[in-house]
Amino acid sequence: MSPLGFSVSGSAAIIFVGVFLAFSTAYTASSNGLEQMNDARSAVDDEALERQNTAISITNATYNDSTGTLTVDVVNEGSTELSVGVVDVLVDNTYRTNISVQEVAGDAETDLWLPGERLHLELSVPSPPNRVKIVSGPGIAVTEVL
Repeated sequence: MSPLGFSVSGSAAIIFVGVFLAFSTAYTASSNGLEQMNDARSAVDDEALERQNTAISITNATYNDSTGTLTVDVVNEGSTELSVGVVDVLVDNTYRTNISVQEVAGDAETDLWLPGERLHLELSVPSPPNRVKIVSGPGIAVTEVL
């Protein structure tokens, strides 16, 4: 056998191995990318379903002039359990963090706000507000004009 025949066969084998390694690397990268894209799409769908199943309503919003306290009662009317820690309060378009009382069904220690339960909030406001807005964790909001 001549040396020329071996070099052609050896070169072909090396090229075949190189193409095989390149294809396997490309397949792995594209497979992982597709899996991450599917996971992200599934997470977006889950968040949309959670927003669709979330509903809140303000049942009471009163301001006490003598104490400067705004009292707000909000009911979880959806089928999603919510976290009290991620509820935001805006009074006249100003974000408020000075919530002095934050109770779910009379319990100030819980962070879980179940469907049908009432969240009671009290916060100090320097002047009578015109409106209050409550935003829940999934981004569902309700506004009450006082």
